[in-house]
Amino acid sequence: MLNHRRHILLGGLAVAASMLITPASQAADYPEKPIELIVPFAAGGGTDALARAFSAAAQKHLPKGIIVMNRAGASGSIGWQYMMNAKPDGYTLAVVTVEMVILPHLNLFNATYHDVTPIAQLNADPASVIVRSDSPYNTVEEFIEAARKQPGKMSMGTSGNGTIYDLAAAAFEDKTGTKFNRIPYQGAAPSILSLLSNQLDAVSASPAEVSAHVSAGKLKILAVMADNRLADFKNVPTLKERNIDLSIGTWRGIMGPKGLPADVVRTLKAVVPVIAKEPEMQNALKKMNLGYVFADDIGFKATMARDNQVFKDLVTKLKISVN
Repeated sequence: MLNHRRHILLGGLAVAASMLITPASQAADYPEKPIELIVPFAAGGGTDALARAFSAAAQKHLPKGIIVMNRAGASGSIGWQYMMNAKPDGYTLAVVTVEMVILPHLNLFNATYHDVTPIAQLNADPASVIVRSDSPYNTVEEFIEAARKQPGKMSMGTSGNGTIYDLAAAAFEDKTGTKFNRIPYQGAAPSILSLLSNQLDAVSASPAEVSAHVSAGKLKILAVMADNRLADFKNVPTLKERNIDLSIGTWRGIMGPKGLPADVVRTLKAVVPVIAKEPEMQNALKKMNLGYVFADDIGFKATMARDNQVFKDLVTKLKISVN
């Protein structure tokens, strides 16, 4: 009888142990299939370029791979909403940009950075003022002077209503006493194409997103909205050098839906920094002139909290509204 009870007890313990071991073994298998990485803007822009560079560099560390999917529209919120609505299992992530902390203050997105799981920041870039190479404006002062003479007549393309480059253009207007006809697109890339095809007078975008066109002699950057000149654009002045106190730009990072399992978060937190440091990733960023800035999940969330307040104040100060 005692032996029989002992067998029952040992059998029960074995079952319980197997139940405890199973989740751990499942966690060790993540990811068992490709991870979908959502890009909330059109292909060809800086966010898309960063995502594809990250996907390529990840192949060595995530053999199942990362599939980049573009879900553009509504200044990024369509792609992010798709990610947030996905099952929180680690197989649907997104590249999140600074618009995550801008759109809620414009009533363009009913979620906030509290509704996602930050993994890591990978990038930061300033905004800039860009014109065609055949533009009559060779300095930002000439550009501003012309704009002041014809309020609302000169057109400036942006990456969408409420996006960072839209706010950068609005802040530029505020600081320089100008008024442009700001035209929103579904990402920086389409606005740049319109500039190249002579449909716009200028665009507000990052230097990285036009670097190839600048090198080809098709576009020129009049000024960057940064504290210091950029290493890859040493001949381009900052607005601050021109006594215009404006420094504004974007950041990009990897996030997932709220409620990601702790073991999935641990895996991603361990592998993403390694992927980010891969020579393939670093060389791709350098080739595209995208600024590399890394922060872990804690640092990234702190950046979002800070910029959430910054852009809340900016939207209020400039009385920006989007119909």
